[in-house]
Amino acid sequence: MPTTDKLALLERLHRQAEAIRAELGISSPGAILFSAELLAVGDDLVVVEADGLGRATTRVVVGNYPIDYFTKSEKVFGSEGEALAAAEEIVEGRRSPALVLAGA
Repeated sequence: MPTTDKLALLERLHRQAEAIRAELGISSPGAILFSAELLAVGDDLVVVEADGLGRATTRVVVGNYPIDYFTKSEKVFGSEGEALAAAEEIVEGRRSPALVLAGA
């Protein structure tokens, strides 16, 4: 198969995948669903990133996200909603990152 045909197929598949994601209400791979500072002072950031298949990862990072950063802790959740709820619990101070992201 020529390269141009492969690229056309890839584009068509990508459009189909995005349409299915829209139907299912899930985000594209790498989409940042949430980003907030952990504390008013400090460099920690809580981020939720979609995987494109309905799951998402909640991370506590330090640095210049998404360019140059270090992941302090993270956990993959079975749904974007679970990952968002975990991030909100952390940012609102209801639970510590260590408890929420344990068992990653």
